[in-house]
Amino acid sequence: MSRRPNAARRIVDGGSIPFVGALHSKAQTSPLLSIGIFVVGALLVVVYLYHGSGSRSDDINSLSRLEGGVSCTLEVQKIIPILKKTYGDSMKKILHVGPETCSVVSQLLKQADTEAWGIEPYELDDADFSCKSVVRKGIVRVADIKFPLPYRPKTFSLVIVSDALDYLSPRYLNKTVPQLARVASDGLVILSGYPGRQRAKVSELSKWGRPAKLRSSTWWIRFFIQTSLEENESAVKKFEQSVSKNPYNSACQVFHLKPLH
Repeated sequence: MSRRPNAARRIVDGGSIPFVGALHSKAQTSPLLSIGIFVVGALLVVVYLYHGSGSRSDDINSLSRLEGGVSCTLEVQKIIPILKKTYGDSMKKILHVGPETCSVVSQLLKQADTEAWGIEPYELDDADFSCKSVVRKGIVRVADIKFPLPYRPKTFSLVIVSDALDYLSPRYLNKTVPQLARVASDGLVILSGYPGRQRAKVSELSKWGRPAKLRSSTWWIRFFIQTSLEENESAVKKFEQSVSKNPYNSACQVFHLKPLH
């Protein structure tokens, strides 16, 4: 087998050594340039750390703007005042279930006379300081919602779910949704994306194992009937009345269900 001639050897043999030497000479950086590169690098690190310590709700906003996606978790934060008018005293002890639950819980805890807890369905690999703080306090916990929730019946007055059920197959929904209704004493609120609308990409495949399945309101109503869950008509009317007085651009379907006794 013949061997290819070495290109580097050809250059040397061809008398190109002066050119190589000139190249090395030009490649040498001046001390001032090295200092400039170091300063720029340090500034980039500071900016990265500053943004990393910000609110995770800002991250959701950025995702939605850049990717044209929809975040029902972001919508929960928008409609907290409407939910307060709808449920009144039932907003005193709340469980939120869904990604970015730290941001929702933080918003709820700012409300007067409100206790809030959260369940994050997947690992918090990139959690900021405030999120890690509520996790350490036990206010937010990481748990797989495909399995029974670690709470007694009627532990919370209201349970709010967003951006979580759209990733579950009917096999798991049949178990998970009744479990959510079981731990609520006054009601279950579900926010789900509309079919045909792009969902905000939160590393879907790596965290959920499957993309979101956005289902129609007809599908959900049929599912609620099959799982013996009843619509909370009183809450629906109050919610619609509050929305008429405080209109907002709804990006998600909102379902109000009675607790499962």
